[in-house]
Amino acid sequence: MSIPFTYSLRNLATRKLTTVLTAGGMALVVFVFAAVLMLGAGLKQTLVDTGSDDNVVAIRKGAGTEVQSGVERGAAAVIESRPEVALGAGGVLLASKEMVVLITLFARDDNGPGNVMVRGVGPLATNLRPQARVSAGRMFRPGSNEVVAGKSLTKKFQGVGVGDSLRFGGREWQVVGLLDSGGAGFDSEIWGDVDQLMPAFRRPVYSSVIVRLADPSAFEGFKAAIETDPRLTVEVKRERQFYADQSELMANFIRILGLTLTAIFSIGAVIGAMITMYAAVASRTGEIGTLRALGFRRREVMGAFLAESMALALVGGVVGLMLASFMQLVTVSTMNWQSFSELAFSFRLTPAIVLQTLLFSLFMGFVGGFLPAARAARMNIVAALRSS
Repeated sequence: MSIPFTYSLRNLATRKLTTVLTAGGMALVVFVFAAVLMLGAGLKQTLVDTGSDDNVVAIRKGAGTEVQSGVERGAAAVIESRPEVALGAGGVLLASKEMVVLITLFARDDNGPGNVMVRGVGPLATNLRPQARVSAGRMFRPGSNEVVAGKSLTKKFQGVGVGDSLRFGGREWQVVGLLDSGGAGFDSEIWGDVDQLMPAFRRPVYSSVIVRLADPSAFEGFKAAIETDPRLTVEVKRERQFYADQSELMANFIRILGLTLTAIFSIGAVIGAMITMYAAVASRTGEIGTLRALGFRRREVMGAFLAESMALALVGGVVGLMLASFMQLVTVSTMNWQSFSELAFSFRLTPAIVLQTLLFSLFMGFVGGFLPAARAARMNIVAALRSS
């Protein structure tokens, strides 16, 4: 014989004010917990979506990022001429030799400076990144001082709208289009012709070489051939993995900082739940004695009070999760610590985060309700009935 779960729910409904206050406190903690996980997931997903499993990125060994990398022209020619590289229309190699530099732009709201990535690309860059398209204006013309700006930049920085002019690299550059990659990292970049940008910045070498493999499963053989070639000092990664690695440093920092704050806040929420449940036990002493007199065992009484505490926490968890889900409408723009450039990304709610959040709320309910439930279970039947 066990105590029905509806018994616990009815007791929560009876104490409306304390239930709402305690659940509200837990909801705020859960909101912070979920928002931190969503922020890290959004950052990671933004950079992961930037890459493709079919593409391979080659950068200088030990560089870590394209900004720090340098690939000689001869080495770039060797990489793109490998037999594993796919051919496009007309037998053209699907490869893009690219240069990446940082420039300073000024914010619209406070005129504060920010680092923005400028990417010099080859004519096949959009073939390799089909998710990147021009949503307004047009693509830059090869051989010209024209550029396209990521749509996220236009919301934060001055001078990057269609028709605006930018001065960097000792030249004036005309913004002729807005680049939209569906929320990927390219939305925070400026693209131009690599053959124009390299002399403007006096760069004799490329930053990276991106190639499309004819057979993605040939990656390991391609990697071994490139990295063991004595003429080359480069390392290669799948493009998707390369961009995922760019998110690790900042995502880990967000997680550690956020979870530390959550742990501190959760102590208060657990204490609140514990006080609520102790008060419930104290006010229902006679009721507990009656349950024991009717034949319910100690563990069943304890289980009923634990269920009540965890149900209270679950209510708070669901409310906190619902509030956190609205954060998906918010876009955050900050510096990517790996590349030191501006990156815009959104909060992202995933099924894994939903599960982790609800389990976290249940854990708070269990911890907060355990001692009060144990006290209720240990009550002497006769003493409890007399107190009523």
